[in-house]
Amino acid sequence: MVKSYLRYEPAAFFGVIASVESNITYDSSGKHLLAPALEKLGIWHVRQGVCTKTLSPSLSSRAPSLAVTCVASAPSSLVASGYADGSIRIWDCDKGSCETTLNGHKGAVTALRYNKVGSLLASGSKDNDVILWDVVGETGLFRLRGHRDQITDLVFLDSGKKLVSSSKDKFLRVWDLETQHCMQIISGHHSEIWSIDVDPDERYLVTGSADLELRFYNVKHELMNGESMANETGPETGNDGESATQNKWEVLKPFGEIQRQSKDRVATVRFSKSGNLLACQVAGKTVEIFRVLDEVESKRKAKRRLNRKKEKKSAKMGVEATDNVEANHGTEEAGNVLVVTVPDVFKLLQTIRASKKICSISFCPVTPKSSLASLALSLNNNLLEFYSIESGSSTKTLAIELQGHRSDVRSVTLSSDNTLLMSTSHNAVKIWNPSTGSCLRTIDSGYGLCGLIVPHKKYAMVGTRDGKIEIIDIGSGTLSEVVEAHGGSIRSIATIPNGNGFVTGSADHDVKFWGYQIKQRPSQDSKCLTISNVRTMKMNDDVLVVAVSPDAKYVAVALLDCTVKILFMDSLKFFLSLYGHKLPVLCMDISSDGDLIVTGSADKNLRIWGLDFGDCHKSIFAHADSVMAVQFVRNTHYMFSVGKDRLVKYWDADKFELLLTLEGHHADVWCLAVSNRGDFVVTGSHDRSIRRWDRTEEPFFIEEEKEKRLEEIFEADIDNTFEDKHIPKEELPEEGAVALAGKRTLETLTATDSIIDALDVAEVELKRIAEHEDEKARGKVAEFQPNMIMLGLSPSDYVLRALSNISTNDLEQTLLALPFSDALKLLSYTKDWTSNPDKVELACRIVTLLLQIHHSQLISTPSARPVLAALKEIIYAGVKECKDTLGFNLAAMDHLKQLMASRSDALFRDAKSKLLEIRSQQSKRLEARTETKTENKKKKKQKK
Repeated sequence: MVKSYLRYEPAAFFGVIASVESNITYDSSGKHLLAPALEKLGIWHVRQGVCTKTLSPSLSSRAPSLAVTCVASAPSSLVASGYADGSIRIWDCDKGSCETTLNGHKGAVTALRYNKVGSLLASGSKDNDVILWDVVGETGLFRLRGHRDQITDLVFLDSGKKLVSSSKDKFLRVWDLETQHCMQIISGHHSEIWSIDVDPDERYLVTGSADLELRFYNVKHELMNGESMANETGPETGNDGESATQNKWEVLKPFGEIQRQSKDRVATVRFSKSGNLLACQVAGKTVEIFRVLDEVESKRKAKRRLNRKKEKKSAKMGVEATDNVEANHGTEEAGNVLVVTVPDVFKLLQTIRASKKICSISFCPVTPKSSLASLALSLNNNLLEFYSIESGSSTKTLAIELQGHRSDVRSVTLSSDNTLLMSTSHNAVKIWNPSTGSCLRTIDSGYGLCGLIVPHKKYAMVGTRDGKIEIIDIGSGTLSEVVEAHGGSIRSIATIPNGNGFVTGSADHDVKFWGYQIKQRPSQDSKCLTISNVRTMKMNDDVLVVAVSPDAKYVAVALLDCTVKILFMDSLKFFLSLYGHKLPVLCMDISSDGDLIVTGSADKNLRIWGLDFGDCHKSIFAHADSVMAVQFVRNTHYMFSVGKDRLVKYWDADKFELLLTLEGHHADVWCLAVSNRGDFVVTGSHDRSIRRWDRTEEPFFIEEEKEKRLEEIFEADIDNTFEDKHIPKEELPEEGAVALAGKRTLETLTATDSIIDALDVAEVELKRIAEHEDEKARGKVAEFQPNMIMLGLSPSDYVLRALSNISTNDLEQTLLALPFSDALKLLSYTKDWTSNPDKVELACRIVTLLLQIHHSQLISTPSARPVLAALKEIIYAGVKECKDTLGFNLAAMDHLKQLMASRSDALFRDAKSKLLEIRSQQSKRLEARTETKTENKKKKKQKK
């Protein structure tokens, strides 16, 4: 009989507050901050500092989800997240569910931006393409090509009619979304453009690159009659036809530059929601905050600047020389029109310095009463900080840091009853609840490499890199005692089965045996736990791992010379030497019955040995990189292993077979811990995440898993064939070309097969119906037996059901793969669907796509003419009816809106705008007071 096993599946992961590779953003209300945590999206309540909700992809597919690389929030409750595989998911934060998944990019998504209304979403990727998505219709509109390197940022202009994209190819491109072409290319940057943004009033567009300055552009708007709005700050243009034609396509005009303080490259530039502040985040620890002056203040500042220059020049050279110099520099008042420069509009307010490197920033959309703005920072040490920006300084209001380690997780240990989990890192020890993932205690410590929880869960031992053993009181969450144990780093710690002590192995060649003792605390009535060295054994090389057999008969010591020494526990006499690994052994474990010992090495192999004679039962090539941890499941010969290849593997040590491969970690996996009953496994990784894998009741067989692995390899080969890696350069899309937005995937191919199957079944059913009608006409009356596969539907409805199950985003690519003969059959069925008003839009879209795809073949096919002629009348009538209904509903909604406006109280109609005016006046008064105070201080200093 074939043996079955129980499957392990990912259950939860915790310990990650914010990923390094992605940006953070506020939601539309400003109460929550969206922080990507690897493949999940955490929603943090800003005031409470608690993660209230987590948005994660469904676990229906066996393949793990890749990490989130970009996030954007809409004016509504919707949020878009881009992933490393090129997919985009639209989430509803209120419901906590995924509304739709958009597939179009072949590389990681690097930029996402909604328009002001939230109906359009623009996405940029590492595949150098920009795709515009219809959020309401849940489909891609078109793909814009032209950039020669990955897209770094996107921004909408002119109420969503134009789109500006920046790239690492040092160019800015302005796209006209109505005509779907590139209308302006801006060069001049000497390095990659990393970020762009436009102020809420769409007056200025700022770009940030590796250059030492920020570049600004004036935005030209189109009026309702098609004319362009004149730019007050720009230079005057001629009246000839050539300049008018050129200016028609010049949406962005250079305005000027401003020097930055930091020498690091720009990572992000963002305007605040009110437009009064500009934040420039560099690839370092600083954020430069600029104050954006309004039109009146900027002109006043420009006048003061000109007057100061005139006074200085007149004092030195006279009035005539002053006029000449000002003419050369272009700062005079020509024709009574004052020229406003970038320093007149943007003024450096302050610089925020963080403790670590900043990964991302985000302005709160709601302006607080007591300050100018609130700014959230994401740091590269798994930390979120919130700052309140005032006119004079900035103060840190909140830091979210307790829910994760500042660096990678080096060891994880479970308590004897599996209710507590301890993890160590470079500066802290954390106690977790493994079932809920909540952090119970955080204790500052040294660089912990290993640890164990003492029986009865009151104390824990941590071995550090500097050779100390730290005794931690779990109940109080304090460091009870630090023992100078070894002269080198403590690499391993193993508990003695009777619970009276433990064994440590260090780089100082010593293996030490420790016993527990109770001592009286000085100047206190309470007692505490301490340890004492019982025995010490000197080895010939650095000790990497120690393990004790469950019957406490043997102790195994792995050395740096790639061997494992088996010694008797009581006398410490030599018993066996296990050799065969080509690189040092990094981990090992002994089975519960004491029959087997497994060792994992840096040579990527697992070796299973017999503990009776020391013979090697099997050497298995286990991982693609070093094996970092291995452990048996209690009372079995099943074992888990983890490695630097980011995988967790489940093995049968009796059959030497790989049972399962668990994917999910995004970096090297350092450690693992198996529960006593084997119902769950906990792993810790370099990506700072702690993952729990639960055993389910679903059985599986080894042969089935082997077939699944072969299918995954085959599907990976199919995915590689979809990519255009081997297309010659001369066949690549031309400059500024437009292409389809979708991407061919396995789902679209499966959908095409389902349509073809539905068409074949419907065709056979139609023939059976026709034969039954002929027999009925001849007088042979018999009851017609419909096909059970069609579920009681007519042939037309059965084909419609197959099409309705396809997502709108995949419909285009699905019909592209449909053969012409099946496309012609499908066209004949669309005539019956227009009678249903709910399916008119789907039918029109299918007909339009098929006409675009097979236009040349349809023209040359005589049998297609009667079908197209019938469709012409039916489609036009159905669309006209839907259009009339939509227009009637829109008119009714406008009428209701007017009624509501007329009935509303006129006293509070403009309350919001008046409140904003009052707040802006208050902020101006505060700034004026601070300026007068600083001027008075300067005058006092000058007098002294």
